[in-house]
Amino acid sequence: MNTTPPNSTEQAALWNGRAGRAWIDGQATLDRMFAPFEDLLADTVRTASARRVLDVGCGTGSTTLAAARAVGARGECVGVDISQPMIAVARERAEREVSTARFVSADVQTHAFEPASFDLVISRFGVMFFDDPVAAFANLRSAASAHARLQVIAWRSAAENPYMTTAERAAAPLLPNLPVRAPGAPGQFAFAERHRVASILRESGWGDIDIQPIDVECAYPEKDLVGYFTRLGTVGQVLEDADEATRREAIGTMRAAFDPFVHGDEVRFTAACWAIGAKAPADA
Repeated sequence: MNTTPPNSTEQAALWNGRAGRAWIDGQATLDRMFAPFEDLLADTVRTASARRVLDVGCGTGSTTLAAARAVGARGECVGVDISQPMIAVARERAEREVSTARFVSADVQTHAFEPASFDLVISRFGVMFFDDPVAAFANLRSAASAHARLQVIAWRSAAENPYMTTAERAAAPLLPNLPVRAPGAPGQFAFAERHRVASILRESGWGDIDIQPIDVECAYPEKDLVGYFTRLGTVGQVLEDADEATRREAIGTMRAAFDPFVHGDEVRFTAACWAIGAKAPADA
């Protein structure tokens, strides 16, 4: 099994390829599933009275659009993501909504943001994929104005999120090429350790760091379950290359493993996450 963490070039290839297409295909399900986090961040935008908001790892743009609605005509929201296909979808959504939100396809670790231009930086599960997180957060701090707030949401550990690892645990005996998660490597659970996250933020120049555990109830229609676990994540990628017999057996095995989370016509689970807050220094 492969345990080598991907670098930024590999991340770009991943999110501009299979992973990006999978998220686009699953957009409606994912937006429904993660709506509570979108609401939390939109509330942050309102309570912070932010005027210029940056949404990091914005994907297909749902949270950016919600932030733009919260800011209203008085402000500006920009979403940034390394995935060009996902940014294209986000722009189409903004056009349909007649939103003022703007979208940029770029690597946050190196992109030349306008210095001191944002008074709030937010993210919904978009900051765990940097191969150099200190460089990324230092670049975000440079883009933040003095006293600007950082408010992002990231997953806690895999052990605390059994729903999120159900598919890979069930499929592992049938899919020997399934990659093993390397602790701390870029990916869903890269920010599992609170002290590591705090260290990254301190080293990148952020202050007033506040990292709190939150447990959020999420739900989406049961009819979308098979599509969810066959398209997304490493299971979806490996399954795409499997022969038909293996694929059929793996899907049946995984679907049965999700039974504890199925309640009638709905899938429900608790997301164990960090609410990560910080502030830019006065001389940002």
